[in-house]
Amino acid sequence: MDLRRVPPQGQDVASDPVLLTAIRDEIGRSGPMTFARFMEIALYDPARGYYRGPVARPGRAGDFLTSPEASPIFGRTLARFARGVHAALGAPGTFTIREHGAGTGALAAPLVEELFASEGSPDAVDYLVAEVEPARIEAVQRALSPQPGVTVRPDDGRPIDGLVVANEVLDALPTHRVVQRDGRLREVLVGNGEDDRLVDIESDPTTPALADRLAAESIELADGQHGEICLAVDAWIERAAAGLARGALLLIDYGHPAQDLYDSARRAAGTLAAYLGHQVGDDPYRAIGHQDLTAHVDVTAVERAAVAAGLDLLGTTNQTDFLARLGIGDLLVAEQTRPGADLQAYLETRSALVRMIDPGSMGRFRVLVFGRGLAPEAARLPGLAPVA
Repeated sequence: MDLRRVPPQGQDVASDPVLLTAIRDEIGRSGPMTFARFMEIALYDPARGYYRGPVARPGRAGDFLTSPEASPIFGRTLARFARGVHAALGAPGTFTIREHGAGTGALAAPLVEELFASEGSPDAVDYLVAEVEPARIEAVQRALSPQPGVTVRPDDGRPIDGLVVANEVLDALPTHRVVQRDGRLREVLVGNGEDDRLVDIESDPTTPALADRLAAESIELADGQHGEICLAVDAWIERAAAGLARGALLLIDYGHPAQDLYDSARRAAGTLAAYLGHQVGDDPYRAIGHQDLTAHVDVTAVERAAVAAGLDLLGTTNQTDFLARLGIGDLLVAEQTRPGADLQAYLETRSALVRMIDPGSMGRFRVLVFGRGLAPEAARLPGLAPVA
């Protein structure tokens, strides 16, 4: 996501009253809830959650801007990686791509167009849309409709030979919040406060899995340090791995290895953030149902879960190096001679590219590639240096 880290101003957006009532009622019946449960309702409630409904949240008119929405050059560049996966699978006539969090098709459309335009392209593409909101499937179908040879279908989870992509998906998985107090791990729950407000309530951990995760990663929080522990990532990776018979899983997200993620000097307050109107806030209890909630990804946990699910780590890098190795600079030069190109379009593309590779912005995002069933020589995919 590309946002300005400034306190929200002039955005007094009220919470969705139905969601807020549902959350408060559940707390009233069962006691304070985990923050993971709060995120599950606020983001994914089938009727009113942030990620549900006909309007996709990313984009210039939304609350945040991801690389695919910033410019089609991102999807065109990833097509070069997809081409490598297609070749590693023996160049089948029909190439299957599964995209998690496909949104409006901002990644799908330029990726598929560029893939078909490349030498050795597949005859057809089977595009599976893994989305929590059915309206997104129709949006991807519209985005890909001008492209012949593409079939767009809702994902059924079946194992595929192909490419699985998830760009900025793991950061929005429901996460638990913890804090260290006097040498003891405490969990930060969500409770009912006065005037219909929700408040933080510290408690003993609701599950030993929280302490187990930190212990497995040799993490000791400093006294007073806050952090997030996403237990849901294990099940997500397990499902993604089960859906890949042969091919590659490409994950792009902002995250860090555990030792960096829980660095008490740099991240004593944790990494939880709320996104609304292209601004970043720190109050998760405002604008419920109308703002996004995210936390940085624990790369160590992702890698451990992937290996446990039977995947091979093919490579890890940052977005800057990944896009550079894929030749995004060459694609930028080619933008000058694309049909219908003009100076304004070129300058907008160049500006978007700068943000994508800026180490202080999107360029620091972590890129992880896992594979299954690929021969060692075929697993040397473009964009990555081979794992030693």
